[in-house]
Order: sequence, then C-alpha cells, then structure tokens
Amino acid sequence: MSARKPKILAIASSGGHWIQLMRLTPAFADAEVVFISTHPGYQGQVKGSAFYTVTDATRWEKLKLVRMAFEVRSIMRREKPDVVISTGAAPGLMAVIWGRLTGRRTIWIDSIANVDRISMSGRIARPFASLHLTQWEHLSNGTKTHFKGTVLS
Repeated sequence: MSARKPKILAIASSGGHWIQLMRLTPAFADAEVVFISTHPGYQGQVKGSAFYTVTDATRWEKLKLVRMAFEVRSIMRREKPDVVISTGAAPGLMAVIWGRLTGRRTIWIDSIANVDRISMSGRIARPFASLHLTQWEHLSNGTKTHFKGTVLS
C-alpha cells in the first residue's frame, strides 16, 4: 500500500503571478496539485491537474473581492488541500487566509516585481503564512520573511 500523495493548492492571479507559479511546478512532481487562477485560458497549461477559475478582483472592487474570497473557500472545502502555495495576489491572499484558518500549511512567495518592499497582499498574508518568502534578499527580515532565491532569474 502506497502513501497518499500530498495535495497542494497552487493559486495565483493572471500575468506575472501565474508565470512565477508555473516556474514552481517541477517542485510539485510528487504531489497531487489543484490550480486556481483568474484566467480560464490557463487550464491548458496544467493538463492532468484540477483547475478552477475564480473572479478577478482588486482592492478597489470590494464586492468582487468578497465573491472571490467565497469562491476560493468553496474550492478549498471541496479539495481539502494539505498545503496552499501562492505567488499572489488577491486570490492567493484569500487562499492563504482560509488555509491558515483551517489548519493547512501555507506558503506565500512575494512577486519578484516587488523590489522596494513586500507587496500589500504579501504584508497582509505574512501573519497567515506558515512560510513567507521574498525573492529579494534585502527584503528578508530573518524572522518571518525569508529569502531562499528567486523563481524568475
């Protein structure tokens, strides 16, 4: 009898956040992966894995944010991941929050685009993330936010 593969929920909004998440997929080789994004066209990039689309929302679209938060929660309740990993932004933040509140391990990888400071979503995610990573060494504080390298090089 073989051990159950860990289930990873990998989530990112479209564009650069998704590209960075896709760069991480080799690390998921021994896991069952469920992907979530805001762009339905990305499903073709993750053939063989479950894929969900959630509402795209920004901080200026409060009602859309609430809708998206509950869409993420619904998917997480259905899929029951062991680990939540996100490269941002809003959908990933919601998943990290729901993940932490339900006892999952959560990993936040702040976007490489944020060279001057951790993103707003990343700052909000920090207390909810089991592991909070930056892709810029000078933004690591050595306690809660760590630098382990870059996703894009």
